[in-house]
Formats: sequence, structure tokens, C-alpha cells
Amino acid sequence: MTKRNPDRRVLRGPTSDIFTRVATVARNLWWSWNPDAQRLFAALDPPLWEASGHNPLRVLELLSPERRETLAGDERFTALLADVEQQLAAYLGARTWLARRGTARQKRARIAYFCAEFALHESLPMYAGGLGVLAGDHLKSASDLGIPLVGVGLLYRNGYYRQELLVDGATRPVYPRHDFARLPIVDTGVAVDVPLARRNVKAKVWQATVGRVPLYLLDCDLPDNRPADRAITQRLYGGDQETRIAQEIVLGVGGVRALRALGYDITVFHLNEGHAAFCNVERLRHLLAARLSRKVALQRVRESSVFTTHTPVPAGHDRFPPALLLRYLGPMLADVDLPPEELLALGRENPADRKEPFCMTVLALRTSARCNGVSRLHGAVSREMWMRVYHARKPGDVPIGHITNGVHSETWLAPEIRPLYDKYLRPRWVGAGPEDDWWKRVDRIPLGELWSARRALRARLVQFVRQRLRYQLERRCEPASELLAALRTFDEDALTIGFARRFATYKRAPLIFSNPRRLAAILGDPSRPVQIVFAGKAHPADREGQALAQRIYRMARDAGFRGRVALIEDYDMHVGRVLTSGCDLWLNNPLRPQEASGTSGMKPPLHGGLNCSILDGWWPEAYDRRNGWAIPEHADAPSRTVQDRREAEALYDLLEGEIVPEFYRRDRRGLPLRWLARMQASLRTVCPVFNTHRMLSEYLELYVPENA
Repeated sequence: MTKRNPDRRVLRGPTSDIFTRVATVARNLWWSWNPDAQRLFAALDPPLWEASGHNPLRVLELLSPERRETLAGDERFTALLADVEQQLAAYLGARTWLARRGTARQKRARIAYFCAEFALHESLPMYAGGLGVLAGDHLKSASDLGIPLVGVGLLYRNGYYRQELLVDGATRPVYPRHDFARLPIVDTGVAVDVPLARRNVKAKVWQATVGRVPLYLLDCDLPDNRPADRAITQRLYGGDQETRIAQEIVLGVGGVRALRALGYDITVFHLNEGHAAFCNVERLRHLLAARLSRKVALQRVRESSVFTTHTPVPAGHDRFPPALLLRYLGPMLADVDLPPEELLALGRENPADRKEPFCMTVLALRTSARCNGVSRLHGAVSREMWMRVYHARKPGDVPIGHITNGVHSETWLAPEIRPLYDKYLRPRWVGAGPEDDWWKRVDRIPLGELWSARRALRARLVQFVRQRLRYQLERRCEPASELLAALRTFDEDALTIGFARRFATYKRAPLIFSNPRRLAAILGDPSRPVQIVFAGKAHPADREGQALAQRIYRMARDAGFRGRVALIEDYDMHVGRVLTSGCDLWLNNPLRPQEASGTSGMKPPLHGGLNCSILDGWWPEAYDRRNGWAIPEHADAPSRTVQDRREAEALYDLLEGEIVPEFYRRDRRGLPLRWLARMQASLRTVCPVFNTHRMLSEYLELYVPENA
């Protein structure tokens, strides 16, 4: 017999009911873009809230009985809970933009959005970078606008890796094992069989709720599966080619079967990147099994498919050897009228070339009637890339359009600046549509108050940098002198530059260090100091990308940059929110035209931050000479080394000649008037356009074409 612990009391009645209500709120990820709900969870136990990675269910699990009793009797806490519950009910019950403005056909549509990763919040770490952030923001705006959409993805037992930097700056990947019971997901009770080669793998279907939108996540880590198959959904973008093809079959084939098992009658399938393209093979198989001809079946699949490509670099598209593809998919198609060569032809630029690998992007292009890139420039690059698929003589003949990416404004908006906007802009978030523009009223904000808000966000960032650096140093057992130095890192009043994104080589994270002596002079000017904060991860197998992080790590420890350059490890959504809201200037210097969109730069303008970027991705559409800076491009240089050097020098010229002087030129009140004018222009031009509400309204036209 187990002895009962007298200190662990079971709470019953009203007290337990309060925490049941808190848990109910926590299971709808609407709270991830509602600051009052986040305040509610933080109030449960502030240190636990931080230590749990902002996971409200984990905080509830660890909450002591004494703390529960205290909160149950706290009128302010119970009042806040009631207010948050009312806000959630009002949100779910509000008349949406689509309900007010949509056509009958749009309202009848049922859209399934497939993606390999979804970034909804740091407490649900099933994402690697920009593709996942875009997918998460897509779901949130679909919920806000009332668009009838469901998400489909995979649930990874280890998620993506946690990044730890060793004493020499090398990356050590850490793979935590996530307990799904502690995540804001529920077991739907549905499991589907997914055919892989000559065996079936079982996949359980979990559900996350994102406002009004359900997100279904497939999980193969089940006792009924053999160990190798349980590992299919172990890590995001992990393993070899066999793991990758298995993951993509579970996502595409398993995702379609899960929707059928859940009772959905989907009218439009949106493939967000080529990882999900096997979705259309399963749909084709299903129609062929119903005795439709190949021509009619393929036409039906194409007419109901939308495909978004995100990768302007040929090496970034998944390709599989023909033999591997047939081994995994052949048995599934053995009973339908789709010969192996016909299947392979769907994934080849040249269908007649039997040696050409099978490309997932080509499969998606061939089986989707409506395809798009993610910026105007990326659309043009994509049309040129895929001319062979369409037998086109010129890029203009390729039927690939563009819908420029955006960000979900409420997710990325810092709580500290909301009262300022509530006072002067009066935004109406609930029920708003893409045409609503309160940013045009930015001139109503007194310049002094706008600058005070910018200073407060920068001060918060500086404190965050100091805390994170101290944690990183303590974990590496660094000397006490280093810990003390971390507490003095950065200046709350200095011009602060941010660079945070995936550390792919084409993004050139260390470009600004091309001339260390010149950069040190810019950063170390005692009357006009400048500081730079970096964050980012490379794929665990990308040694070149990890070498970029290591170089920045070493530069940050160099005597010429100590205290002025910081590298924050383990870049996630939380780090992203703090950096994009706190930096004065957002730096982006990719090799043009390899940046498909680059949504990180759309977030600083929500807080008056400015962009300084190569004219790549989204920035050519936004830049108007008044709302930021463009780094001159030198693509005609004789070599990549020369191009890097010239573009770095152009960046230094901008910093020395315009950016630093404008930031530090103050009037009698201590206000940088020219800088503030750029802030206003950035708020006015970027925020109302480069958001996912506008983006979703454009996707809706692809989902339900007027002439269909």
C-alpha cells in the first residue's frame, strides 16, 4: 500500500474548477496572439512561466497546492480569467470578414492546408524556420477572417533541434523528447494506415485548435509500429533520403486519409511547399480506384489544388532516385491504372528522361492548376526556373503567379506598444478584414510618445540579451569575469541592429564583418555607438551554415567587438518576437535573388523598426526610399568574393553616411526627427500591406476562382 503524501492535497470544488477553466483557455492557441491570456498564464507562477518555455499546461501541472489556493482566492486573478474567457467567446462568436464580405461559393469552400511544419508558439516546437512561421500565421489569419480551412502536418517527437553553442562556438544539436500530454493538443481517436513500400504504418491523428481553425498532426511513434517506422516522425527534417520520403508520404498520403477518416469533404487542397505533394498522388489513386480515366482523374486533382513554392534555389527542392520512389509508392498504386513510368513522369522536368530524379516540386506543379511564388521577384524567378516543366519558350508563358507573404500582426506585436496604438490608432482586431487600415493614422501619435515607446522596446531587448548571454555563459561554465561582462553588454540608448533568421549560406550572416577594422570603428564610436544582435540556426547537417554561426560567435568575443556584438543561441519564436520588436534597424543581406520572401523584416515595422536590405524577396515591393534603406547590389562583380566585399562596403557607406547620423541627430527635445519620419513611413507603408490578412484574401481568390 502506497502512503499518501499529506502535503499534496487534491483540490475539489470551485478551486479545481478555476484551473479547469484556465486549461480550457490554454487548449485553444488563440491565446498565443492575445496578450491578456498570456498575462493570465504568466500570473499563475511567473518563474514557472519562463522556465516552462511559456507552456501554460506545463505550468498548471507543476503549480503547487499552496499557489493554487492563493490564486483561487485572488479576486484580480479570477477577474482576469473571466475577462479572458469573455474575450475568447467574443472572438469565436464575432461575425467574421468572410461572413460579411464573402460570396456564397467562398463560404461553401472547404480548404485543407498541408505543410511539413507549423510555428504557432514556442511551446509547440514543431517548426524550423520561416516556412513554419508562415504556415502558423496563415492558420491564424484564416481563423481571424473566418476562412473555412483546416491544417494538416506532422507531430514530431523531438521537434526540431535545440541549439547549444560550445566554448569554441561550434553547434551542438540537442533533441528533447516531447511529452504530447503537456502540449496544447488532443487525441482525436482517429488513426490511419499509411502504405510505405510493402507494409502499412499506422499514424495517430492529434488536433491543435488555432482559434476557429483545427490543425491535424500525424504521429507514427506508436507501439503498433516497428521501431524504424516509429522514428519516421521523430525529427523535423532529420534522417536520410528514406526517412525524408517516408515523412512526406505520411504527410501527403496519410494527411488525405486522415481528413477522410475525420469526415471532411475537402474542395481545395493547398500544398505549402513540395514536401506535401504526395497528397495529390493519393487523391489521384482514390479517383482511379473509382474507375475514372487517368486524364479525368488528373484534371480533377489539378482543378482542386493550389501549390505554393518557397525555394528559388534548385538545390532546395526534394529529389528522390526513381528506384526509391517506386519502392515506396509502387505497391500502393499496383491496383490502379497508373503505370510506374506515368508516375515518374509527373515528377520529372523532362518526362522522357528515365534517369532524371523524381522532384517533389515538379510533382506539385504538374498536379496543381494554380501555383504561386511568395513575392513578385520570386514569382519571376520561379517562372524562369520551371520553363522546362511547361515546355515554355519564355518565362512569361509559365503559369506561376505570386502572392507576397505577410505576417500575422497580432502574433508579432509587442504588448508594450499596444497601449500606444490603442490610444491613437484605435485598431479593431476582432472582425477586421484586409481592407482595414488604422496605420494610416500614425501621424496622430505624438513624436515624443512614439520615440519613448521605441526606447522602451530597445531597453527590454538589452535586458533580454544580457539575461540570455549570462545563461549561455553559465551553461558553459565560463569564468565569473565573463558573467559580469555579460551584465554590461549593450547600451539601452545605442542604435541597435538585428539579424535573426536561418543561417543558410546565401543569407550571408557574417557579411557585415567583411572589414573588421572599419566595422569596429562604426560600432565603437563613443559619441554614436552601434550594437548588433544575431540569432539563427543552420540545419544540423549544414556544416557551412554552422560555420557562419561559429564565425559570428568568435567575432562577438573579439576585443574590438566585445560588448557591442551578441549571438543569442537557440533561435525560436520567443527570441524572434523580442528581437524584431526591440531592434531599431533590421539587417538583411542575402545573395539576390535567392531570398524568396524574408518575412522577418516585416515584423520590426510593427514597432517602428526600419529595414536595411538588399533588394530581394519582399523588400523591392515595399521600399520607397523613405521607409528604410536598400543596400546596393554588385551582381556584376567578377567573383563571389568581390561581390561580398563590395556589398559589405556599400553597407558600411550607408551606416556611416546616413543611418548612424540620422539616428543620433536630435532636436532640442532630444528627438531624431528624420529617423522618426522614417519610422512613421515604415509603419504607414509596410504594416497595412505585408500582413497575412491581405495575403489570405489573395489566396482566397486562388482557392475559389471567380471563373471556376
